[in-house]
Amino acid sequence: MTSAPSSTSKFRTRLYCIIFEADTFAGKAFDLLLICAILLSVTVTFLDSVPSIAQSHGNALSVAEFIFTLLFGIEYLLRLWCSPRPLIYARSFFGIIDLIGWLPSVMGYFIPGSQVLTTFRVIRVLRVFRILKMANYLKEAQLLANALKESGRKILVFLFAVLTLVILLGSMMYLIEGPENGFTSIPVSVYWAIVTLTTVGYGDISPQTPPGQFFASMIMILGYAIIAVPTGIISAAFVKGDVQALPHEKTSNKSRNDG
Repeated sequence: MTSAPSSTSKFRTRLYCIIFEADTFAGKAFDLLLICAILLSVTVTFLDSVPSIAQSHGNALSVAEFIFTLLFGIEYLLRLWCSPRPLIYARSFFGIIDLIGWLPSVMGYFIPGSQVLTTFRVIRVLRVFRILKMANYLKEAQLLANALKESGRKILVFLFAVLTLVILLGSMMYLIEGPENGFTSIPVSVYWAIVTLTTVGYGDISPQTPPGQFFASMIMILGYAIIAVPTGIISAAFVKGDVQALPHEKTSNKSRNDG
């Protein structure tokens, strides 16, 4: 004869349904409150980085940050306690994200400046996918992830080619302009080539001679062509993955219709 579950076991099961499940009213309410707390805590971190606000409301912001740290710490420990497999949860994606939610705040008391990492809490808002039943969108995210994975080697070869190109272009500009025009070394010239090729154009270094200006113009035009290459590679892989998924989707839809 099996014994009746204890009150502690019932409480853990109930707590698990509230914390980990979003199908019940209590679970949805918990997740919505959690997301509100996350957004508020990130807002506190933002405000604390503004000198004028930190000077006038520093104590209140510190108290608020301590409260959020305490709440998120308790929440994480409760997740570990009520989870049937705490180690699996701790190593899971959301388990690591939940840990990041309060660990930087604790580190801030020992490592000055690390409290700015509390803005990473905003990643926990990903739980809104579970609340709003947006799991279907994960399929599109998986397609994008597969496209990036399939394009990885091509992108790596492309980046190596770009790295070689900027070294050559920077060396040539160093010879054309020279130290007297701000190109004091080959590394500085390579930095200029990267900024110019990517069409960022900070303007801290610029060619002064007509040959250098003409050469820079050619690099700028080349930059527009290079930017299109990785976009095309990823787009082609994404379209390929989407087309391959269509037969499977048609089969699934046919099966549901037949059923």
